[in-house]
Amino acid sequence: MTPTLQDCRERDALEPLRPLRDLFALPEGRIYLDGNSLGATPKATAARMADVVQREWSQELIASWNQAGWVDLPQRLGNQFAPWLGARQGELVFTDTTSINLFKVLSAAARIAAEDGPARRKLLTERSNFPTDLYIAESVCAQHGLELVLLEPEQILGALDDETAIVLLTHVNYRTGAMHDMEGLTAAAHARGIVCVWDLCHSAGAVPIDLHGADADFAVGCGYKYLNGGPGAPAFVWAHPRVVNRCAQPLAGWFGHAAPFRFTPGYAPAEGIDRYLCGTPPILGLSALQCGLDVFSAAELLGGMAALRAKSLALTDLFIALVEQRCAGHGLTLVTPRAHDRRGSQVCFARDGGGACAVVQALIARGVIGDFREGDGGLHQDILRFGFTPLYVGFEEVWHAVEQLRQVLESGEWREARFHQRPKVT
Repeated sequence: MTPTLQDCRERDALEPLRPLRDLFALPEGRIYLDGNSLGATPKATAARMADVVQREWSQELIASWNQAGWVDLPQRLGNQFAPWLGARQGELVFTDTTSINLFKVLSAAARIAAEDGPARRKLLTERSNFPTDLYIAESVCAQHGLELVLLEPEQILGALDDETAIVLLTHVNYRTGAMHDMEGLTAAAHARGIVCVWDLCHSAGAVPIDLHGADADFAVGCGYKYLNGGPGAPAFVWAHPRVVNRCAQPLAGWFGHAAPFRFTPGYAPAEGIDRYLCGTPPILGLSALQCGLDVFSAAELLGGMAALRAKSLALTDLFIALVEQRCAGHGLTLVTPRAHDRRGSQVCFARDGGGACAVVQALIARGVIGDFREGDGGLHQDILRFGFTPLYVGFEEVWHAVEQLRQVLESGEWREARFHQRPKVT
């Protein structure tokens, strides 16, 4: 039986995570289903940023490196979020961007693989991995004499061999929302002596992650999607204790030095994850990110990741069911896996006959914010992509979003010329 609007309202009223929505500054009249691209703004962020600028920076000036604890902010935030990734205290830092951190860990992985045997000459990754991962991997391969091998998801397990140096995978695919078996793939790679690097951009804060349980080697992820740290928020980097000190990462900046304020001319890497720091920490970005991570501290009191994951699956199940029931006959094909153990916190549909971008633009004009991802003209189609952040998305919003999608498709308004002017950012 198709869920009704009243059913959805009743589910919202009984939902244990409902109080977390009040921690966000969500605009009236909009349904925000793009938190997998840019998270919503925590209400605390504006006041926190004002305090950093007006008091810590303007009044205390350089003393705030000590008095306000700026110097330790990358480590403090890392320790705050580490439990949500199955990491331990002192193993995670927030610094730089995902692309920069990925370059660091892939370079370290290449050096480790070279030490383990010169015959290892391949870096395997998914063909539909996020482009920045592919670009960084291409650069690292060129520098270390490796071959970049692009595979479909179902080919990865069978391609692991004694010539493979590194396998780089994004836990949840940005296009489809499909989720890899991190533990199983890591175990299979390690059985062949392969170093495993995981990108957690589309899973951190939205799905359960246990880096130690999976025995991963390296992991990176961003702070501006499900962590709600703001556009361009600092990213995180993690390395397993068995590999963290095996080599120095290539960007030998002063904050990664063992004693940065002794100002010695020679570089000596810090012990542990601090060696993955580089230049001066971005204090404004880290301070905004603090507010996003504080929401997760509040979520821990309301059931933690188990509650977030349960709500995420319920929201995505509802969205899939409503779209397939109420938008049937309009060429939408589910791309995201139905199985819970293979799905992240987003739902993607391909559309037969094209027009996916125009449909998304028409939805945005109606106040339903999703996004569009272009295909490659081959195996990967254009998709309509919708993210479901369980911290603030509700069941009633899902119902209204599907109703707006139904109206866009049935009315044909997506065919209007104004919706075919593709914006610079999609």
